[in-house]
Amino acid sequence: MKTELVKPGAYAYERAGKILREGGLVAFPTETVYGLGGNALDPQAARKIYAAKGRPGDNPLIVHIADPSEAEAIAYTNDTYYKLAKAFMPGPLTVVLPKKDIVPDSVTGGIKTVAVRCPGHPVALELIRAAGVPIAAPSANLSGSPSPTTAEHVMSDLEGRIDMIIDGGQSEIGVESTVISLTGDVCTVLRPGEIIPRELYSIVGDVVVAQAVKVPSAAGDKPESPGMKYKHYAPSKPLVLLSGSREEAVAYVNNETKKTAVLAYSEDADKFENAYVIDIGAADDAHSQMHNLFKALRDVEAADAEIIYANLPPETDDFLAVYNRMIRACGGIVVRLGT
Repeated sequence: MKTELVKPGAYAYERAGKILREGGLVAFPTETVYGLGGNALDPQAARKIYAAKGRPGDNPLIVHIADPSEAEAIAYTNDTYYKLAKAFMPGPLTVVLPKKDIVPDSVTGGIKTVAVRCPGHPVALELIRAAGVPIAAPSANLSGSPSPTTAEHVMSDLEGRIDMIIDGGQSEIGVESTVISLTGDVCTVLRPGEIIPRELYSIVGDVVVAQAVKVPSAAGDKPESPGMKYKHYAPSKPLVLLSGSREEAVAYVNNETKKTAVLAYSEDADKFENAYVIDIGAADDAHSQMHNLFKALRDVEAADAEIIYANLPPETDDFLAVYNRMIRACGGIVVRLGT
């Protein structure tokens, strides 16, 4: 298969819409990361997405719509959904709701809920309208590798596996959407993102964070959302997180005898003596770290390092998305310093 790379425009939308209606796959930009889209009402398209990514079939896909009201066709909505939609949609929020039968089980990983998102990116919205169908789309990368924030990342992973990539430049946010479930008694965060728990609390009141946000689900569990179960985002070399003060982390890395790379805070970037350093943003700037993280996890491959180090992010609301991605990228490998 030849993968066509195009810029947004009339041709791109017309051609991509036709590909999607006919069961093909199109990667497209969103404000979070690039998505790999297929017709959400076509069970074969969903299977093609899983095959192209090498993604486990029980890991649910997110269904993208062009207006929050379009959720009515695929899910059983409620007042809380519409309160959240008014506050955050279009934007980086995904809501898990009970699904209607029109959505194939292959899209939802065999569970009876569906994850719904109205993206806040003009190219994504125009593509959904051009297709005339809701679009099922996980991140447009090989399963387990860092999510793509540029068309080049998508091409690197999926060239020859998909029909088209629409190049809309670099993603603004840099990590995937916040995913919440409204299927229980309390609004539950299943995957953290730019929209943080206290912002949700201001709209819906009680909010809880699922245990799997900080600790991946156990083998055999059915994940309710992408990003809950499997090791994700991992570079090819081992990533180790350092828990302790920044000074302790610098000293620990400087004592390492292996070829080393480090994802460093801006304030510490010039303190590492023999490491390949990638600056991921200031220590107190969660938004910069979100924006830079996945690109850093890809760029670090150029280091020819035997081991990669990074600081363990705090588990606070502001940094929860960075913490979640880092914990999965390292497979839970954390060194506790100063103990």
